[in-house]
Amino acid sequence: MLNTFNEVRKRTENICKPLVIEDYSVQPIIDVSPPKWHLAHSTWFFEQFVLKKFKKNYTVFDDDFAYLFNSYYNNAGERVLRPNRGLMTRPTVSEVYEYRQYVTEHINELLKENQSDKLLELVEIGINHEQQHQELLAYDIKYILGNQPTFPKYDGDIFLQEEKQAQKFISFKEGVYEIGHKGDDFCFDNELGVHKVYVQPFKISNKLVTNKEYLEFMEAGGYQDFNLWHAEGWDFIQKHDLKAPLYWHFTKGGWKYYQFDGLEEIDPNLPVMHISYYEAYAFAEWKKMRLPTEFEWEIAADQLNYGQLWEWTASAYQPYPNFTKADGALGEYNGKFMVNLQVLRGASIATPKNHSRKTYRNFFHSSLQWMFSGIRLVSR
Repeated sequence: MLNTFNEVRKRTENICKPLVIEDYSVQPIIDVSPPKWHLAHSTWFFEQFVLKKFKKNYTVFDDDFAYLFNSYYNNAGERVLRPNRGLMTRPTVSEVYEYRQYVTEHINELLKENQSDKLLELVEIGINHEQQHQELLAYDIKYILGNQPTFPKYDGDIFLQEEKQAQKFISFKEGVYEIGHKGDDFCFDNELGVHKVYVQPFKISNKLVTNKEYLEFMEAGGYQDFNLWHAEGWDFIQKHDLKAPLYWHFTKGGWKYYQFDGLEEIDPNLPVMHISYYEAYAFAEWKKMRLPTEFEWEIAADQLNYGQLWEWTASAYQPYPNFTKADGALGEYNGKFMVNLQVLRGASIATPKNHSRKTYRNFFHSSLQWMFSGIRLVSR
């Protein structure tokens, strides 16, 4: 546990190494949190839920940090509202790194003297929580850099690979299947409890939709045909004048997109990414196919090559049978978001190692594009 904790803490800082100091405090939109905030919030989580509870005579690093870097835990007290995170030029980046070092050292001391089950359980939650923020950091850094006029490069290793296998649709029989996380290894509470579902027979694609396929949808007038869209999706793309995935730019007679290497030609063979649920649904309609339910996706997962992009499903984010929330602030982790959100399954190129599993339930609002999201189809 101690080695894993230290590796995760170091990786978060490594993600930020390519940044310059001016990048750390920027918040272009409400969904994007400044990198400095992620560094501090994931540290506050350990201080709030582990050190204050388990370490004798622990002295809080700074009394103001609980207010500045709490995210949405109402049980933990007042906080800076999400849209205002980018207004904080203070504390400085160097002070946030001092905070990280202070808390990391105290967690190390604590784990060397205490190995109780309850402590280890909370540290494990904190590790997985920080891994979630590592992925969010990748999304947010890309948005911060990708919305600058010069499209600066990010010196990292977060890149898609071609899915070179020939497309085929894998068949699954109708029947009753067991869904949810089994075993004693870590999972989030929204992956429980294990339950049975009945599904009709279905055929699911072995690969993700590519840029080439999505360009065909665009060139066929997909963004102009209201028949393909949910009413809410159609209203959204009209209001925001959307004509392409996020980071796509029509320039000099053709489409280019921003990747971490800068603005470049679109690779037709890579999976299309930065797709909203609205767009994924419309594309599936155009192909006369559909998106999988999250249950179909989980049933098929062992036969799928997944992990490049989070994959939209047709399932609303709802609790499983016998789902229970923890008491207090940690009970706010997943349960209170189970409304007006859509489930995504799989993982992405920004998902930390050992942080993906076939039962993992990610969730976002249908309009969002900034996460690393793509499309897998089911034939009708």
